[in-house]
Amino acid sequence: MLLSQTVSRAQTADLLVKTEPSQRVKIAPESVFKMFREAGLKPVNRTLTTAEKEKVSNAFAHLTPLHQRILKQHLLSISFMDNMPNTALTSQLDTSGATKMFNITFRASLLEENISQWATWKENSCFTPTADSSYQLRVEGGSMDAIVYVLMHEATHIVDAVTGITPHPAENDTIVEPTLYTKNIWHTANRPAEAYIDTLLEQTRFRSGKSVPISMAPYVYSQLSKTPFASLYSMAAWSEDIAELATIYHLTTKLNQPFYIVVTKNNVELARFEPMKNALVRQRLDQLSAFYKS
Repeated sequence: MLLSQTVSRAQTADLLVKTEPSQRVKIAPESVFKMFREAGLKPVNRTLTTAEKEKVSNAFAHLTPLHQRILKQHLLSISFMDNMPNTALTSQLDTSGATKMFNITFRASLLEENISQWATWKENSCFTPTADSSYQLRVEGGSMDAIVYVLMHEATHIVDAVTGITPHPAENDTIVEPTLYTKNIWHTANRPAEAYIDTLLEQTRFRSGKSVPISMAPYVYSQLSKTPFASLYSMAAWSEDIAELATIYHLTTKLNQPFYIVVTKNNVELARFEPMKNALVRQRLDQLSAFYKS
């Protein structure tokens, strides 16, 4: 979701000259506060501690060379908020200039979690638990700070918006000329190509907005393994597809972290989904080379 906020051109230029992206911590745009207030929430700006600032700087240091270049020019600010329902939100700002500028607002409690904790919480949101809790789902994503993953994901949205990895039609259901990344994978911005439309996957949270019983999880990941998508969230839209694939690839291949999902029943493993071992996913990895060019 991209929101709009007017910021002066002089303020933008001054900020870019004087600070590194990791240091551009500001209160979130009023449009972001307004959106959450209208949803009945009471969002509050979080002032970061020294330790939290170090986590943020470390996360920026782990980004790819392309992310570093794009954020240097196009990231106006980052913000941290309490009482925020989702993990993060990237907003395009109206700077009255030709250069696209963005804010990323993070749920502040993210700074208290590692990748495994946060990813396990997010993945479990796709499923309704059983009464006896015999089924368990966990994500093994290593012990790095969760913001390393989430920043990479959100920053990829900015890279995508600036460089056009995916098309950006005014309406999600508009059929447009595909890019190399979306060709034969997506039909429209939020509908996969017919080859990857699956009845069960269409019922999952990021396709339907609803959760499915956790007893169905082994079947869900079995079907997901037959697609070129790195996660269930990848199937929400082609913008989420590139953000998830780039992030999971970077995490596992460049940062040497694990990333896989395990479903158990009574502590017996029923299913394991490891996206970087999926042949259909791996066929797309060459398209990520631009992220690593100096």
